[in-house]
Amino acid sequence: MLKSQEMRRIAIEMDALKIGMGWGLDDLDKVQILLESTWGDSHPGSVHLNRLVFAAETKLIELGARPAKYTTTDICDGIAQGHDGMNYSLLSREVICNMIEVHGMATPFDGGMFICSCDKGVPAHLKAIARLDMPSIVFTGGIMKAGPDNLTLEQIGTYSAKLKRGEITEEEFKKKQHSACASCGACAFMGTAATMQIMAEALGLTLPGTAVMPTTISEFEEEVQRAATQLLELVKKDIKPIQILTKKAFENAIMVHAAIAGSTNALLHLPAIAHEVGIELAPELFDNIHRRIPYISNIRPSGLYPAQYFWYAGGVPAVMEAIKDNLHLETMTVTGKTLGENLNELKANGFYKKCHSYLRDIGVDKDNIITPVDKPLHKEGAVAILKGNLAPEGSVVKHSAIDKKMMKVTLIARPFDSEEEAKEAILSGKIKPGDAVFIRYEGPKGSGMPEMFYTTECIASDKKLVSTTALITDGRFSGATRGPAIGHVSPEANEGGPIALVEEGDIIRIDIPNRRLDIVGVKGVEKSMEEIDEIIEKRKSNWIKPKVIYTQGIFDIYRKLAVSAMKGGYME
Repeated sequence: MLKSQEMRRIAIEMDALKIGMGWGLDDLDKVQILLESTWGDSHPGSVHLNRLVFAAETKLIELGARPAKYTTTDICDGIAQGHDGMNYSLLSREVICNMIEVHGMATPFDGGMFICSCDKGVPAHLKAIARLDMPSIVFTGGIMKAGPDNLTLEQIGTYSAKLKRGEITEEEFKKKQHSACASCGACAFMGTAATMQIMAEALGLTLPGTAVMPTTISEFEEEVQRAATQLLELVKKDIKPIQILTKKAFENAIMVHAAIAGSTNALLHLPAIAHEVGIELAPELFDNIHRRIPYISNIRPSGLYPAQYFWYAGGVPAVMEAIKDNLHLETMTVTGKTLGENLNELKANGFYKKCHSYLRDIGVDKDNIITPVDKPLHKEGAVAILKGNLAPEGSVVKHSAIDKKMMKVTLIARPFDSEEEAKEAILSGKIKPGDAVFIRYEGPKGSGMPEMFYTTECIASDKKLVSTTALITDGRFSGATRGPAIGHVSPEANEGGPIALVEEGDIIRIDIPNRRLDIVGVKGVEKSMEEIDEIIEKRKSNWIKPKVIYTQGIFDIYRKLAVSAMKGGYME
């Protein structure tokens, strides 16, 4: 017996309440579907999702099911940039997930369809799906069209920094600012939104080939109806997420992440999703996989093209075909078939021909967008995990976006206790080539782990600093980040981690090939590692934990319950 029908016998007021919503008597006997989305007037990635929800609802009703529409919308990291709203970004993932759990547990459903697009909405839905463990399918809300001359939103930070340095006029800046988002959908670069849409498909929770579809193409609503149809098959066969979200599925997702030079935020989200099904994804797993999977996706910010081109070149299936020899092809997916069977079916049903047809109008070869594995953009994936006396639990760097001269470098520490101070120092010329800019007390238990996007753009857009200066933080970075940026430093400063103990003039060594991040000297003089350990211990004994800014509300709850960034920053 379906769960919804079983619970009707227990919750005797349920029928009356649903009739009060306008349901017919025959609706009560149908398969009950939770139709959950992040629809809302919150940002371009969610404002259009209602049309997908209504298309899915129409199809489910046509097929004899009874969907119920729920929404918990998400916030936009772009809109939250530059003010304290960014402190609420990561914790919003937990809140959305928890609210979906409430929706799914308080009302009996037989299956769930989850429609989402962006940075925290997608991982929140994936966490909730894992937690609810009922037959479920995800449909991701696609990618916006790039602006004039392929302008994409992450470039606005660069133009802003240029404006403040007097390199462009206000008029030039406004023209860029007002044309960067040419349609609804997630941002048109390989940021966190595009990355997590791709991760949803790589995990096997979406129909193959549907991640990062351009929202402007005609097939978009047809695909969401195809997903709704498949959901009822999952309900019929009782295929649940726990059968799909295996360790091998997560390894597949990490391999795809390496190949696409995905956002470093995936190293927060994938472990948090895996935690919901009792799987631990150690930082070393990401590093090991990224060492052996080549980076082949020529998409901004690490590459050349906007994200819509990724789907034109064949999308996730094309990447998987390229790295096929490494993947676990036997893993189950929401098609009810294995990953290997899905890939074979796509080759036979004209999927690639359909995608490639869009390339004719723009005159770009598919192999320039997703390169052959024997001609990769980089022989390794995009991300490395660095450890050392500065980051005993680890830190994350996207080395695919770093000048080769910065791969192994010794710098002088310039510590700041807030992003605002650091940004001002950079823009005013106080930061010089050879400096290591530290921004601390920005981890999950400090400021909620906001992005340091504007500060990274200040460095990346400065020709004198981009190949000579590093940014090191216990906060995180936007998926749009480029340049020498090391984040997620753990333990974080608010927990007394070594990053809290760095002083002006300390000598910092970054060694990405050997995966090291260390203090190697003080006041311009190098010391032995034993001497540095003694100095760190002495500083720790004098360290005073600062008072937290927020002591009320959801922020205070998150701050108290959040785990380390290297574990995923979820609430225990």
